[in-house]
Amino acid sequence: MTEGRDQPRLLHSRADFLWRVAKFAAFAIGLLALALGAGVWGYHHFANLAWIDAFMNASMILGGMGAVDVMPDDHAKIFAGVYALVSGALYPVLAALVLYPIVHRMMNILHVQSLSDQEHMRDD
Repeated sequence: MTEGRDQPRLLHSRADFLWRVAKFAAFAIGLLALALGAGVWGYHHFANLAWIDAFMNASMILGGMGAVDVMPDDHAKIFAGVYALVSGALYPVLAALVLYPIVHRMMNILHVQSLSDQEHMRDD
């Protein structure tokens, strides 16, 4: 799937790389959709908000803006707090998922160039 140590001078094709980026991005989008769906359901279930209002609150929390509606009881407040904590922790995970194949490719390119430079030094 990725360039490994046993293939230090071989990089996968650009098409393979773009396919890997697309797979990681699709997984990140799926994770984001799952988190949004859980938030919508939770706000609807615990805060008794209409679906559209639940969507707006979940989107605002997930986007880092904060809740819009006041939570009516303790159960709703606990859900909103836990959802906010999970949403805040989700950003680094999503960023890592999207950036991983790009950073990995860059590191492999630099490694290949480093090996090539070492060979030129040995030849001299």
